[in-house]
Amino acid sequence: MGLRERKKQRTREALIAAALELFESEGYERTTVARIAADADVSTRTFFLHFPTKEDLLLADTEERVAAGLRIVEDRPPGEHAADLLLRAVDEMIAHVGDTGLASGLAYTRVRLILSVPEVRARMLQRLADAQTAIADALGKAYPGTLDPVAAAAVVGAVVGAVTAAAIVTVQRADPPEQVVAAMRRAAEIALSDIRRAYPEARPA
Repeated sequence: MGLRERKKQRTREALIAAALELFESEGYERTTVARIAADADVSTRTFFLHFPTKEDLLLADTEERVAAGLRIVEDRPPGEHAADLLLRAVDEMIAHVGDTGLASGLAYTRVRLILSVPEVRARMLQRLADAQTAIADALGKAYPGTLDPVAAAAVVGAVVGAVTAAAIVTVQRADPPEQVVAAMRRAAEIALSDIRRAYPEARPA
């Protein structure tokens, strides 16, 4: 990572840290973008260069996480079953959650706000739908003879739904990061066990 990218990353991290502290002390609705920027010692313009909205700040790590999962699907080895491939992709994304959102505390604040702030919930649902569509499209292309668009969407939706539900339950309980990660992985395996039975022939064409 070059100097410019490191500086950009430090600014993003400072903005996220300032926002999390303000959300806890002042409340989400009362925290303004200007206040977040001031506490991070940057301009409001700089905030908007990194995040279009407060909601996007809470979802700062999602695009990178989805991209990591898509790379797994696109770089699949020949002959791998769809369930095994999807498990590897989901496991990569879960590991990313553990290393970023759970480690920084962002994931805990995000879940609390998703459950209590309609704007955050709406933005998260949009991101989740976009992610599921992208992964389902990639999976369908990998298994054209087996998974039609409906099947691919159903498979991905089942796994993502299971993992998301497990994350919400464990984060609400304030489980430590390693237990949240373990629960998410367990949820993925439970969902994928049904997929293996439903599509035993799901191997790349």
